[in-house]
Amino acid sequence: MAALVGLLDWLLLYFSRGPGELAAAWFGNGFLVGWLLSRPTRLWRWYLLAGLLAGLLARLLSASPPMLAVALAGADIVEVMIVAVAVRRKVPNIRDPRRWIELGGVATTSTLLACAVSGVLAAAAFTLIGGGRFLSGFISWYAAHVLGMVIFGTATLVAHREGRALFTAPGRRWSFAATMLLVVAVSTVVFWLPYPVLFLAYPPLLLAAFRHGFAGVAISILLFGLIGSVATAMDLGPIMLVDGFGRSGRVAVLQLYIAGACLMTIPVALVMNERRRLNARLRDSEQRFRMLADYSHDVIVRMSAEGVRLYVSPSARDLLGWSPDEMLGMRWSLVHPDDRARQQQAMAAVLANGQPHTEVYRIRHKDGHYVWIEAVTRPIPSIDGDGMDIIYSGRDVSSRVAAEAALEASRRELERQVRVDALTGLANRRRFEEGLDLALMRLRRHGTPLALMYLDVDYFKRINDTRGHAVGDQVLCAFARRLADSVRATDLVVRLGGDEFAVVIEDARLPDAAEAVARKLVAEMREGIDIDGTAVVATTSIGIGYTDTPTDAVTLKAVADAALYEAKRAGRNTWRIRPVTPVVER
Repeated sequence: MAALVGLLDWLLLYFSRGPGELAAAWFGNGFLVGWLLSRPTRLWRWYLLAGLLAGLLARLLSASPPMLAVALAGADIVEVMIVAVAVRRKVPNIRDPRRWIELGGVATTSTLLACAVSGVLAAAAFTLIGGGRFLSGFISWYAAHVLGMVIFGTATLVAHREGRALFTAPGRRWSFAATMLLVVAVSTVVFWLPYPVLFLAYPPLLLAAFRHGFAGVAISILLFGLIGSVATAMDLGPIMLVDGFGRSGRVAVLQLYIAGACLMTIPVALVMNERRRLNARLRDSEQRFRMLADYSHDVIVRMSAEGVRLYVSPSARDLLGWSPDEMLGMRWSLVHPDDRARQQQAMAAVLANGQPHTEVYRIRHKDGHYVWIEAVTRPIPSIDGDGMDIIYSGRDVSSRVAAEAALEASRRELERQVRVDALTGLANRRRFEEGLDLALMRLRRHGTPLALMYLDVDYFKRINDTRGHAVGDQVLCAFARRLADSVRATDLVVRLGGDEFAVVIEDARLPDAAEAVARKLVAEMREGIDIDGTAVVATTSIGIGYTDTPTDAVTLKAVADAALYEAKRAGRNTWRIRPVTPVVER
């Protein structure tokens, strides 16, 4: 591992022609992160130490000043640790396909943050030790390290997860190899010839994403980036046609080009992976359902037109607990009272039109509970040849009905969650926009007075910075509870995001009602919030916009926002109220 990290760092420094790391992508850190995430956490300290020494040696061999080499190698390790720790804590099992969407979000966020932190450290080292410019050093470092982390980190994880199966799995061997050869061939032509044909490299990358998902994206982008970086470092290819930017400008163009490839192919891979996962779940579900259907024992019943059972198959005992003899002669007593009329109508329709009919209803089991039965009913000639009888085959679908009920409950819960803030349980911004639009419509139609309150937690960032985000979340939850307790049940209380809240008040005596809410909440927030035995004081600033004449959402929001800033300028821990100025039509 150390040899590979050192080799990657040395090669990129060699091709970038200097210790300033003017390379399109920095691969060593991405490789080290992928390696760490594929190993137990208890071994990380040894790998980090080996990576630090390997990076340091690579920089010293590339003629970097010793102090600068130490600083940059340290910045690399800081970057690696931030990404690895964030991913390991948020997504411990990176092999679970169900969490790959979450993994992608965590990895992207932590990468952007980690590269910014390491970029600041490296740029400071460039400025203080190497005599460079801080901003240019930061930009060069940040762009190269983000790309390297995305490309080589993903490729390393895929290589560890797939192993030799990446090339030898049945059905993939020749297809994967052919796709990668196509990527290499097209990328080589595109980057080696001095013609503006960079667009030709994208179709093979998309093909790799469509056919091979993450594995295809990881390896193809890696090959694509390596070829592009080497060619650009050797002053070859169409990027050399860009005049007036110098070497750093050409590297930046290459970085944008590679970033475009990542932004185009990674979402495709995510979608294709989700599609494959859903297809696999669908196949598993179909197989389970088919097995259940193949091995279930349907109940066959012959019934007269009057509903008297004439024949019942022996499987009734397994399904309903009744013996066939016990069920013979019974009419409608076993059918659930709520389903009885519908079943009678269905039987009448079958006898009238002669067409088969499928119905789901409940039959009482011998032990007293009801079983959901799906019965296919058909008319057949009666035994005595006079008139028609009915025959149906019924199967137990209680599990399916329960699953459908659970699915419906999940759908309703998901619909609720779409409009609810996960942290505080209040309505979210989407519900706010809907509720405000409805309130404005009622204002226009019925003249219902309307007030909009905007609220901030004073100095909330200071709470987060000094006490941590966990305490900040508890403060937000306590604030949300006190806010909800300060308004009527009919008022819409919303968390817009962060420490920003809103309340929509209508059909009340305005502006007194809104001021009463503000007064009560300000007074309550002056009392400390008990968090683990410590009182945390978090006051609030409130802006209120109100109107009893028709207006639009933009105007009302602007008035409430302006009132909020007046409250903040007044020293916070207070409220301000402003009316909406009616528009006079001329």
